Amino acid sequence: MNLLINNTVSIALEKGIIKSKSIIVDATHTHSRSNPYTALEVLKERSKLLRKVIYQIDGEYRENLPQNNESNDLDQELTCCKELQRVLEQDQAISEIPAVKEKLNLLKETLEDTKEYYLVSKDDEARLGYKSVDSSFFGYKTHLVMTGERIITAAVVTTGEKGDGPELPRLLEISQQNGMEVDTIIGDAAYSGKDNLQLAKEQNIDIVAKLNPAVSQGCRKEGNLFHYNKDAGMFVCPAGHLAIRKARQGKKGQATNQTETYYFDVEKCKGCPLREGCYKPGSKTKSYSVSIKSERHKEQMAFQESEYYRNKSKERYKIEAKNSELKNVHGYGRADSYGIQNIQMQGAMAIFTVNLKRILKLI
Repeated sequence: MNLLINNTVSIALEKGIIKSKSIIVDATHTHSRSNPYTALEVLKERSKLLRKVIYQIDGEYRENLPQNNESNDLDQELTCCKELQRVLEQDQAISEIPAVKEKLNLLKETLEDTKEYYLVSKDDEARLGYKSVDSSFFGYKTHLVMTGERIITAAVVTTGEKGDGPELPRLLEISQQNGMEVDTIIGDAAYSGKDNLQLAKEQNIDIVAKLNPAVSQGCRKEGNLFHYNKDAGMFVCPAGHLAIRKARQGKKGQATNQTETYYFDVEKCKGCPLREGCYKPGSKTKSYSVSIKSERHKEQMAFQESEYYRNKSKERYKIEAKNSELKNVHGYGRADSYGIQNIQMQGAMAIFTVNLKRILKLI
């Protein structure tokens, strides 16, 4: 991907097409080729197939197996499947039969996957991401950097649950390696995090991004693990689960800053493989709080009032049009194959194509 982008950027620089030092950043989502199934659906189907194979071998063996779970409760289905696994593994005479062993291994794999993810798909690298609180997608994200001349200078593909803001340092570095001189970064609220503002100040770069108080990580040591999803307006935990509600703490005009507290679904926390050090067993709530203001954000608030900021922010629409072109004209709205490596290949070809088209038009 970077090889093809670097070649097109080199051509654009050589031809004098890229004149601006401003870059526009955004992320676009790509749906997985495979539709996701809930873990409950997959567990029911695989336990059903396992029982069917056993009944074909020995119709009377059903008396040794635990009863089917008739409810739609995931925890009960997990308990039932684990008990089924335990009973079969104790009886090697039946569990070592090739047909039974194959179906049993499939069930065990699904039980392992359910510890981390609540969705199961043929595309095992795709993840659930959020476009808003009520709108989600299953697939991948492509984080893009584009110049004012609409030439893409960097791209990074991640799974769907990743935040936009944390990818900015890598995107900036790739753009600079590809020959870009950058004095301004234009983006949405996801890119106005404290770390990004600090990085930009160190390199004497202006960030034209609307300041959202919830983006500030404050002094939390684990701030780099919880990231803010600007589309949903909520934080996402390290395991990829979206907060279910938020509340503001404290009063305005006091010596201490107000905080925004985000609450997570403790039922997911209880079975999360990353719960150690994050969720205390027995707790009725799991929350994450961020300070609404920092000194760096106060400086950004002052910058937002400048004429330069207002003029530059009007250029952000250009990358939305580029995202639309990638999806609607070049089929980047849905993956052609499974896995992040394949979506990187697909993205590389799509971006290479739109860059060449733009260069030819400007020439």
